[in-house]
Amino acid sequence: MSIVLTEFARVRLFPRDGRRTAIQECSAQAFEQHLNANANAPDAVLPGYAPFCELHVHRNWTSTRCSVVRIDDSNRAQLRSAYEARSKEELPVLVRWFEGIEPPVANYLIPILYNREQLAREGTAISADWGVVGCLYTMQPEAIPMAPITMLRNALGVQEGGSGVAIDRAAYRQSVAFWEQWANWR
Repeated sequence: MSIVLTEFARVRLFPRDGRRTAIQECSAQAFEQHLNANANAPDAVLPGYAPFCELHVHRNWTSTRCSVVRIDDSNRAQLRSAYEARSKEELPVLVRWFEGIEPPVANYLIPILYNREQLAREGTAISADWGVVGCLYTMQPEAIPMAPITMLRNALGVQEGGSGVAIDRAAYRQSVAFWEQWANWR
């Protein structure tokens, strides 16, 4: 099994601006090498939202912090929102995040992998078996639910930055329940 970072993931997980929400103390090349060295023995392999998607659970070997913080009365005033796009090609969508919050260092890094065939359908050719499209930073060896807007984008199809997978209504409701109580941070 071989794994590469897609360009989409590279610019989001290892941005040039050195933001604190990126993967810390690890280069993109070292991250890819670590995944390949442990490709056949991650702590766990979780099923993704579609047959072409897997999540590989790895103990965090960096100082990367958890990607989400629980919303409560003490931090609600620190929530911010804006319309943003993940790339120049995508339409902006409403996102929210905390400012001024310092989450704990994550116990796990969970790269989100798409197989070569799906990435080719989406216009990304890779030579490896799997390509990293994102990564979750968590305290537990469990996936964070996909954001509702990501589910909607996926259902819109490849032309809108999605995967073409229809919305699973039950999964969507579970996602909404999670994201009503949690938010990303910057």
